[in-house]
Amino acid sequence: MERGGVTYQRDRAVAAQSDFIRKVYNWMALGLAATAISALYTASNEAMQRLIFGSPITIIVLLVAELGLVVAISAAINRIQSSTALIMFFIYSVLNGLTLSSIFLVYTSASIASTFFVTAGTFAAMSIYGYTTSRDLTSWGSFLMMGLIGIIIASLVNFFFRSEQIYWLITYAGVIIFVGLTAYDTQRIKQMAIGGFEGAEMERKSAVIGALMLYLDFINLFLLLLRIFGNRRD
Repeated sequence: MERGGVTYQRDRAVAAQSDFIRKVYNWMALGLAATAISALYTASNEAMQRLIFGSPITIIVLLVAELGLVVAISAAINRIQSSTALIMFFIYSVLNGLTLSSIFLVYTSASIASTFFVTAGTFAAMSIYGYTTSRDLTSWGSFLMMGLIGIIIASLVNFFFRSEQIYWLITYAGVIIFVGLTAYDTQRIKQMAIGGFEGAEMERKSAVIGALMLYLDFINLFLLLLRIFGNRRD
């Protein structure tokens, strides 16, 4: 009886972990879908394009709103309801789609589609690695975050210098960083699931945070790969 009880508890724990991981990837996928729909609608609507890209102020407001939402979700996750966090995540996904619609004006649809599939394949491979590896990727965290801060600073500096060499250095370094972050964040999410949660509400909140982490990894990896593989319109 005792052995059977232990097996039952273990099976329940495994099922709970699988359910949590499934929620994370479902929310991430729905966030990406919201972004894609928003971007496609904006790219095909001239009035929306004029509204968003007609003034630099609009773009700045959208970017600030997106950054604010990411910071708010991460900082206030313990004080807000999981439903509120989820709504904020989807609002962010839609706003991100509005600004990302510009890629349809710059790159061909075929190259955007092909880059998306390359990104999806790379992301899936690194997620599987992060989930299945027995290697502790904790040490990657500080290295990757320092690299991320480095490319952000380099991007700001290159905004003034307009160096093509720095542009491509940032691009390839960024790909490496977000490939690594995909595996690292996946392992973090797995560890969340293994550690368990203090109630269903905390589990839902953690699923939203996990979805946001993976969403950001995917989007940034996609945009960096688009620089490399994207064919610009004539």
